[in-house]
Amino acid sequence: MTKQHTKRDLPKKSENISDWYNRVVMLSELADYGPARGTMIFRPYGYRVWELMQAFMDRLIKEKGVDNAYFPMFIPMSLLEKEEEHVEGFSPELAVVTHGGGEELAEKLAVRPTSETIMYDSYSRWIQSWRDLPVLINQWNNVVRWEKRTYLFLRTSEFLWQEGHTAHATHDEAWDYVLWAMDMYKETYEKMYALPGIVGKKSASEKFPGALETLTFESLMPGGKALQSCTSHDLAQNFSVPFDITFLDREGEQQHVWQTSWGFSTRSMGGFILAHGDDQGLVIPPAVAPYQVVILQVHETDEVATVVNNLASELKTAGIRFTIDNREGESLGYKINKWELKGVPVRVEIGSKEATEGKLTAVRRDNGEKSTVAQDNAAVGINELLQTIQQNLYNRALQFQDDNTHVVDDYEEFRRVMDHERGFIRAMWCEDASCEASIKEETKATTRCLPLDAQEEDGKCVYCGKPARHRWYFALAY
Repeated sequence: MTKQHTKRDLPKKSENISDWYNRVVMLSELADYGPARGTMIFRPYGYRVWELMQAFMDRLIKEKGVDNAYFPMFIPMSLLEKEEEHVEGFSPELAVVTHGGGEELAEKLAVRPTSETIMYDSYSRWIQSWRDLPVLINQWNNVVRWEKRTYLFLRTSEFLWQEGHTAHATHDEAWDYVLWAMDMYKETYEKMYALPGIVGKKSASEKFPGALETLTFESLMPGGKALQSCTSHDLAQNFSVPFDITFLDREGEQQHVWQTSWGFSTRSMGGFILAHGDDQGLVIPPAVAPYQVVILQVHETDEVATVVNNLASELKTAGIRFTIDNREGESLGYKINKWELKGVPVRVEIGSKEATEGKLTAVRRDNGEKSTVAQDNAAVGINELLQTIQQNLYNRALQFQDDNTHVVDDYEEFRRVMDHERGFIRAMWCEDASCEASIKEETKATTRCLPLDAQEEDGKCVYCGKPARHRWYFALAY
C-alpha cells in the first residue's frame, strides 16, 4: 500500500493546525501541489466533493432562472481598465499574457481574475430595451490571481468557482438578487458543508473593488481565524456607466442598468477541512462525502460475502454513496486507519458474527461511536446515521462559533483577546477608515462584517471613543 494512505506522518491538529492541514489534504488524496508555483491539482477524491456541492448549488441557481454560460479567460487590458477601482484592486494579482504564437501581442491580455469586464462588454451589445432585462447569467470556471502566499484550497494562484452576473432595470430588483445569492450560499454552507457563519456587509475598505456594497459569509475556523467564504456584490451602476450598458425603459428614456455579481469558490472546501477534521484526519460531512459509507469485510467466507453484496445492493438502490474495501494485503486495522484519514462518515464492519446475528456494526467518523444496524432495511438505519452525523457536525461548529465570539467594549480587552483567545470580536466601531487601519496595524484584526440584522446602539468606538452606532465583527483573516 502506498504511503499516502497512512496516518503515521500526520501531525496532530491539536498541536499544529497548519502542518496538519497541509498534510491531511495530501495524505487523504484530496489534492496535490501543481508544478507551477501556487497551483493545485484536484485529485478525484477532492474533485468529487466539489462536484457534489456544485450539483446542489447549480440546481438552486437554475431554479432562480439564472442560466449557465461561459466566457473567455483572456481579457484585453483595455476592458479591464475601464473601471478604475476594479483594475486598481486586482492589479497586484494579475497574470498578464504578453506574447502569443511566438510574437508580442498588440494588446496585453489579462488571465481572468474575475469576469465582470469581459462579460459586461457583451452585455453592452446584448441589452437594448427593458424587454432584454433582466440578464441572469452564471458560469462555472477557473480564475487566476497571482497570490504571494498560497495555501492548498484556501488561497491558490488558480482556483475554481462559480460567478453570477445579473443586470436589472431597477436597483431594488438588483438588490433582491444580491440578498438571494447570499441566502443561497448560506444554505449551501449549512446543508452541504455543515458550517455556520455570519452574514453581513463589508466595510468600505474591505468591499469588492468596484462594488457599492459587498455582502459576505464569514466562518470561524479553529485557531480563531475567520474565513471569508463567499461574497455577493451590489455593483449599482459602477460598471454599466463605463461599459455603456444602457436600455430604453418603458417610457422611452435611456437608462443605465443596475448590476450584481456573486461568487463561491473552492476555498469553501478548506473551510470544512479545517472546521471538522481531527487528529485522525478528515471528517467529511455526509452531504459532500464522495463515499458516505465504506464497507469492510472482516472475514473471507461465503456467508460474509453474501451480507456484503446484499448491503451494497441496498445502499445503491437507496442512493447512498459507498465503496467496498476488499483490497488484498492490508490488515483490518490498516483499512480502518486509512478510511478514518479519508474522513468517510460511516464505516460498516461485517464479519462472521454479523452474518450469524443478522446485524451490522456501524462506526461513526464524527465521534467514533459504534452501533448495530439490522441487516433488514439496513439502508434506512444507515441513512438515519448519516443525517445525525450531518446535524452533529453543524451543531459542533455552531457551538464553537458561539464559544469563541467575544463582546468587547474596551480596546485593551480587544488587544488581549486578539493576543490570546482570538475568535470573533464584536465591538463598536465609528466606521472611520483610519480607526480600522490602526486596529489592523496594531492587532492584525480586520473588520469582517456588519450583520444585516445588526441593531443600532448608542455607543462609542472601541478604538477612538467617538460615537458609534453599530457593533461590527472583527477577527484575524485567512
